[in-house]
Amino acid sequence: MSSTIIDQLETYGPRCCPRLDYEQAVAYTRDLVRTHYENFTVVSWMLPRTLRDDFGHVYAFCRWADDLGDETGDPQRSVELLTWWREELDACYGGAPRHPVFVALQPTIEQHGIPRRPFDDLIDAFLQDQRMDRYATWDQVLDYCTRSANPVGRLVLYLCGYRDAQRQRFSDATCTALQLANFWQDVRRDVLERERVYVPREVAAACGLDVETMVAAIRADGEAEAAAAGGCCAARRLPSAGITALLPGYRKTLSELVERTWPMYREGRALWPLVSGRLRIHVSLFTRGGESVLRLIERSDFNTLQHRPTLSRSRKVALMLGMAAESVASWWWRRTG
Repeated sequence: MSSTIIDQLETYGPRCCPRLDYEQAVAYTRDLVRTHYENFTVVSWMLPRTLRDDFGHVYAFCRWADDLGDETGDPQRSVELLTWWREELDACYGGAPRHPVFVALQPTIEQHGIPRRPFDDLIDAFLQDQRMDRYATWDQVLDYCTRSANPVGRLVLYLCGYRDAQRQRFSDATCTALQLANFWQDVRRDVLERERVYVPREVAAACGLDVETMVAAIRADGEAEAAAAGGCCAARRLPSAGITALLPGYRKTLSELVERTWPMYREGRALWPLVSGRLRIHVSLFTRGGESVLRLIERSDFNTLQHRPTLSRSRKVALMLGMAAESVASWWWRRTG
């Protein structure tokens, strides 16, 4: 997979990194957001205009860290680059940012009093991906989410002026649920593109599924799919015998994992009345999007090995319009009630 971030290492990497002034750095992060994250522009209208650049600076940090971990194709190289990225974070918190992302990010950190830990936790998660590609227990997966997902929600809360433990707890529940839904949605993709499995062995084994047998079947099916795509036959390819054989155990496993994920979404909804209107729309939109993914998995009879459930553009628009309508109705009720 091509990554603009990796391509930019020649210009903004460990061996070469010209220092931009603040306005140039802000322009850089704006361009990064515009070219890398299509959903950011969709939700940006929900954010106060004064916070949009701050969100973009945080996103730029996350985008760089994510690609340094996932897009090099070499775990050792990723470790080296993520170690360098932490050194750039050191420089930022030390008052001498060098990389354009951190030149833009430092005033955001100072203005909102953002502690360093969420940024460190995210780097730790990407480093963990380089050395750990299987998970034995459910608790290990949840522990990974405390570093890979929950820091993002906490950064959003800091940007919006919330620092208390209660809101952080509800945010953590939502972020973990979103991460888990993504895992169950992308089991096949994670194996084929990352050689990673987030399905915990203990849950799979209890449901009659062997994780390594699943991995072998996905690889074989992926090879057959690639061969079919390169041929002249346009007919829909049937699943391989290996995939068909493990589907009963796989469906049972996914059903169990989805059932364990739902309560986190429900807990996270308690955050909604505790945050401001625009942030409430932002959080509820992502929550409902994640819940919709779980429902799509359920409707597929938990078969994400053959078909990746995704929200259509029309469904995303419907979610946005629904939340906008609820916001207007709530405002009108408060005004007239």
